[in-house]
Amino acid sequence: MSRKNGRHRNKHNNYYNDYRTGDPKVIELQTNTPPFDAPAKHPQPPKPIQAKNQSQARFMAAIRRNTLVFGLGPAGTGKSYCTAGMAAEALLAGKIDRVIFTRPAIETGKSLGFLPGKLEDKFDPYFSAFKSCLISNAGKGVVDCALKNGNIVVEPLAYMRGKTFDHCFVILDEAQNCTSEEIKMFMTRIGRNSTVVINGDLSQTDLDNCSGLYDAINRVHDVCGVHVHEFTYEDIVRSGIVKDIIMKYEISNPPGYRFCSTFA
Repeated sequence: MSRKNGRHRNKHNNYYNDYRTGDPKVIELQTNTPPFDAPAKHPQPPKPIQAKNQSQARFMAAIRRNTLVFGLGPAGTGKSYCTAGMAAEALLAGKIDRVIFTRPAIETGKSLGFLPGKLEDKFDPYFSAFKSCLISNAGKGVVDCALKNGNIVVEPLAYMRGKTFDHCFVILDEAQNCTSEEIKMFMTRIGRNSTVVINGDLSQTDLDNCSGLYDAINRVHDVCGVHVHEFTYEDIVRSGIVKDIIMKYEISNPPGYRFCSTFA
């Protein structure tokens, strides 16, 4: 083999072209995620999240104390916002190495069809709202750095099988759209030194049958290290009109309409 070909092969063994910019990048061979180190050049992140009511304060306290926490309640109560704040707090404090976000890839209403791009591009629309919550709690520079380094990971729920959550803060959002099999698979991924939060609203399930979230709560609510927190309509903080709209739908749809009764 010529010296030129040898150099050519060595080049392709160590580099690849970034599909977004075309720039050569070194292949990362390290399999373990390094501890997160916030970039010193970025501005200081916003102040730690503050609860807007007593229900949010109890929810965040439950996340700090328990391994698995279910956050139930209507839209606008701050489930995702509080969870993102707790995840950012744990990552910045060095208590965990990674934040993992997942959710079932089920759309509301008609399907938008196939999305272009790679897997991360296809799943980005599902992550964008939670990413905004992370940025508001940790700062854009910190979140972008953590995403680049693999300290914040976004994966479809279907790709979780066979994995173990060690030293992680894991969020399953929109869990009312999980089947019983999916949510069982997800919960059995919990490893050491991890916190798992499962958020959902049983009144907004897009499944034709009973939500796997309801089934999971009834099965594991009394397990040590598991906590179920329920937000009510009075806990809605998004805006007054959101509370009024949700109440109108609650009045017109009797209990049991398209979803199972809430956990008691």
